[in-house]
Amino acid sequence: MRPLRSLRRTATAVAAASTMTLALGACGGLGVTGGSSEASPTKGNDVTVGLLLPETANTRYDKFDYPIIKKKVESLTSRQGKVVYRNADADAKKQEEQLQQMVDDQVDVILLDAVDAHAIAGGVEKAKDAGIPVIAYDRLAEGPIDAYVSFDNELVGEVQARSLLEAMGDVDSSDKIVMMNGSLTDPNAKQFKSGALSELKGTVDIAKSYDTKDWKPENAQANMTEALNEIGVGNIKGVYSANDGMASGVIKALEAAGVTQLPPITGQDAELDAVQRILSGEQYMSVYKSYPHEAESAAEMAVAKVQGKDIQFDSLTQDQVDSPTHQDIPALLVPVSALTKSNIDKTVLADGIYKLSEICTAKYKAACQQAGLTK
Repeated sequence: MRPLRSLRRTATAVAAASTMTLALGACGGLGVTGGSSEASPTKGNDVTVGLLLPETANTRYDKFDYPIIKKKVESLTSRQGKVVYRNADADAKKQEEQLQQMVDDQVDVILLDAVDAHAIAGGVEKAKDAGIPVIAYDRLAEGPIDAYVSFDNELVGEVQARSLLEAMGDVDSSDKIVMMNGSLTDPNAKQFKSGALSELKGTVDIAKSYDTKDWKPENAQANMTEALNEIGVGNIKGVYSANDGMASGVIKALEAAGVTQLPPITGQDAELDAVQRILSGEQYMSVYKSYPHEAESAAEMAVAKVQGKDIQFDSLTQDQVDSPTHQDIPALLVPVSALTKSNIDKTVLADGIYKLSEICTAKYKAACQQAGLTK
């Protein structure tokens, strides 16, 4: 694995920090202040956490992130703490207004998953001026961020690219692929792309590459239609799609063009529809990211920061990252893994993300049996 340029620690250290996060939650370690004069609590359990998530097109935010964070905050505060949740629906201006409202309402801490990492910097500065810590969640926002929790985003791109090459078989540098990258306003998209290019560049012919506006499936579909018209229906050997939603748009474009034998297509987020597409063979893989791990860690950071438990807060952020505006931001980067037909049982099923009955509906019953997914 090639390390992120902004990352100070190795993947081994990331895993160790991740394990420590879970251990602290299980053992009640957040209640230990270590006797530091700077670690005395500044607030009790009546904590108000402002949660700003970016969009609803990706189902993970409403289905996983918000309820997990809400439940964890309640458990850490003897059910006295609460989460105020707002979703921006991919509207950067709307998110700026939501952030300002949380500042006006004087929430204790803000977890921010930015729509536009650059545009939100002024709002982060206003929160800082008001004495409200801001923890960047999933995407690294600009401005005076107190901490950052996300996945190892460059590794995500590497895993996707390696999986694509594996699915393509004996690749040749003349084999043409299409890259469907994420939105330019999302700093994670740049890291996914960088990681993927580290594996793909020089190995295959990247015939077309798109930075897809707002990560929208319909925009990915339009991009793929253009690529098919320019490259030719039979000349595309694989498609790098940075997430599952865009993969669905890519598949629609291929099917509309009359392609019956789909090339291998990547994804990310392990959305239910994508898991089913992987079973049916329409999509080759997705990247599974443990949302419970990320979300619970973010909740622990938020509560610890507000309660002044600096020693424990530091132990939750043993990495450091740089944004375009600030350096040495305390961070936790959670590892990821490839999800293919062969390990659905060991990932999303084992972690309770989905039930077998949700995946193996009537339409996918035969595919589930073939994959060994039975009760």
